This record gives sequence, structure tokens and C-alpha cells, in this order.
Amino acid sequence: MRVAVIVFPGSNADVDLYNAVEDVMGVPVDYVWHAENDLSRYDVILLPGGFSYGDYLRCGAVARFSPVMEQVIKAAEQGKLVMGICNGFQILTEAGLLPGALLRNRSLKFRCKLSALRVENNDTAFTRDYAAGEVIQIPIAHGEGNYYCDEETLEKLKANNQIVFRYHGENPNGSLEDIAGICNEKGNVLGMMPHPERAVHEWMSSADGRRMFTSILQTWRERNSVQAHS
Repeated sequence: MRVAVIVFPGSNADVDLYNAVEDVMGVPVDYVWHAENDLSRYDVILLPGGFSYGDYLRCGAVARFSPVMEQVIKAAEQGKLVMGICNGFQILTEAGLLPGALLRNRSLKFRCKLSALRVENNDTAFTRDYAAGEVIQIPIAHGEGNYYCDEETLEKLKANNQIVFRYHGENPNGSLEDIAGICNEKGNVLGMMPHPERAVHEWMSSADGRRMFTSILQTWRERNSVQAHS
């Protein structure tokens, strides 16, 4: 198993993601520059947070046209696991891999805090190690995390169980129906605003993000009939 962490000009959470993969999954992981045009050797592709291209035009709007995104789309169509976090989520919506859009926080302020999330769908490759309805603590750090979609799209998300996380208690950005993370219909592409990679050790104030990475690893092992080494 090999993991790619895509790096765009302006990414700033790529190191956190790289370290989380190394620390929790213990598999080979590479930084992959946005100009790369071949991701065929990677099994899992992660898009980190940050401010790609300075968030000019709209957050993620310019990064969506980076050469690597053609390969990310291709990988998603092949069924490989793709996860976008914060700015990565924004890029996935701009690229059409996930529906909806991320708008300015309702407060018009950047929010950075530990946030409570409720696991709405634990039947995904990314959440299988959580319990349905479990409340976890994951940090947020964004100014444009206000998820929005039209009514028809919202009904499809609900009907297909694509809403993976909701904010529990306080909604920090005004997102529609407290949505914090969604997946595509096939369940192999996930986007979320909170940062699980910043919650994989107790010294980080929470280790609740750790199980996202163990879920990904276990899913890959089962798909490829690989036994875990003790």
C-alpha cells in the first residue's frame, strides 16, 4: 500500500497528513507535487488543507485545474480511496468529485477550535472503526467551511447516506444541516472540513481522528486480502 499526499502551492497541512499516515498507518507515503501526471502507483490519495493558490477566485477553484487533478479524478473513477480535508474538500467540490460548495463562514470569521462531530455514517471506508452516532472531537481551522447545496442535492445526500459527519452542539460555520463531511455515491471519495490528521495522538488534545486512518488501512487490507502483521 502506498499513499500520496498532494501538495499544491499554498498547502499547509500536508506535513500533518504525511505524519499521520506514517504514525498511524505505518505504510509508505509520498509528497506529490501538483504538477504530477501519474498517480497509478498510489492506492490512497489525500488532499490536505491550506490555501491553495492563495484561494484566489474561490477556495479550491484554481487548484481544481492543476495537472494532478485529472489523475485524482481518474483514481476516484477506478475506485481508489480519495480524501480531501478542509481546502482538500473545497477542491473536491470544485472538481465535481463531490456535490455542493463551501461558502464563507456565516460569522465571516476564521474559526480555529476543537469541534464536536457526530458520526452519521460508519459504513464507509473512512469511518468503519467508529460507531454510528458516536460523538468525536476533531479540530477545525477554516474561514470557508459553510457547506451548501440545493434542495435536490440535499435530498440525494440523505437518500444515499452520503452525509458522513455533522457538527454536534455548536455549528461553527453555519453549514447546511450541520454538515461537516460527505462522501460520493460510491463511498470511495470523502470530503470534510475538520482535520482528523491533527487529532491522532492524545497530546494533540484528541486522538479521535486516528480511527479514520485505521479504517482506511483495514479497508485496503480487506480489498487486497492482506493480513496485518503483529
